Amino acid sequence: MFVWHGILATLLLLKNEITRAEQGDRANAYAGLRAAQHRRGSSLTFGKEYMFSRLLTDSLRIDLSIPQYAEELFALTDRNRLFLRQWLPWLDYTRTADDTRKFLEQQIQRFSRGESLHVTIFSDGVIAGVAGFNSLDRTNGIGYIGYWLGEEFTGKGIMTSVVRDIVEVGASYYSLQKIDIRCATGNARSRAIPERLGFSHEGTLHRAERVYDQCLNN
Repeated sequence: MFVWHGILATLLLLKNEITRAEQGDRANAYAGLRAAQHRRGSSLTFGKEYMFSRLLTDSLRIDLSIPQYAEELFALTDRNRLFLRQWLPWLDYTRTADDTRKFLEQQIQRFSRGESLHVTIFSDGVIAGVAGFNSLDRTNGIGYIGYWLGEEFTGKGIMTSVVRDIVEVGASYYSLQKIDIRCATGNARSRAIPERLGFSHEGTLHRAERVYDQCLNN
């Protein structure tokens, strides 16, 4: 896998691919979502007692992952099992929707302690995958991003938009000064995300992750 580090000031101010017009559209979308949620009495605020939703486009949003998403998320995982197994080591431990539910419950607990952020990706109202900060090093201001999509949702620019937004969350809510994304050297689709977003390639960690019967370079 490759290790990609991005300084947020560089990402957000110099290398961000979002145009000013797109930023204006994004701001309008967020403002509309905040207004709608205010009318419903809900909130975008991070905290132990809140969930959040971020509207990225008319058809794309991310929500804080909650156990109520377990059935649909497991169904996506199960029908993409062979596709995901190429790069992800946990498929053998996710055999039922209850396994997914327990994982999401753990993620909520970690989120409440400020240790991670796990979001569910919705495309046209359907769960397409997940992303977020697998780990947050609050002492050093570093966030470690991970992500995956169901195969049927790849090649549409979904994950690029999602990761770009997660970087913004890291800046706005966690005051991160560095983002780390680690991708298998052979996973061209995953590597394309940090490349596209202007991350710098700082090095390769050899045989850094065991995925079933092989050890992959990070």
